[in-house]
Amino acid sequence: MPTPDFIVDLRTKIGTDLLWLPGVTAVILDDDDNVLLTYRVDEPRWHLVSGILEPGEQPVHGVLREIREETGVQAVVERMSSCWAGDPVVIPTNGDRCQFLDLTFRCRHVAGEPYPADDENSEVRWFPLASLPLLKDSALRRIEHAREPGGTPFLIT
Repeated sequence: MPTPDFIVDLRTKIGTDLLWLPGVTAVILDDDDNVLLTYRVDEPRWHLVSGILEPGEQPVHGVLREIREETGVQAVVERMSSCWAGDPVVIPTNGDRCQFLDLTFRCRHVAGEPYPADDENSEVRWFPLASLPLLKDSALRRIEHAREPGGTPFLIT
């Protein structure tokens, strides 16, 4: 995944120190409740659409931007489905340390055929919820929270 310019600039000042970053994740469902997943180049496995918010960017705008940039489809945000802080991570290629505050949104596909619209992904595909590929536990939890009825997001308290 290409590192946003504002992070590259920050890294010149703080080196590999822990950086707190706001991230967004999209659980994109179609009319048949299939979920849209991307196959990432940098971490070869299936993932939910996600990304880092730009400075000052509203989370809803950011998640819709990430959906367009990664999959080429248009979606609408139905609601925020979860919010939590992930564990600190170390980027293997450069040793940078970061920790993400993840805001996950339940989104609905409205137009467009999915395709790998950027160089981050080699494949984009709809999957029935009953036959999802191997996903990280955190992705499965995000899908579960997005599918729960009601409008209250899951929060770790």
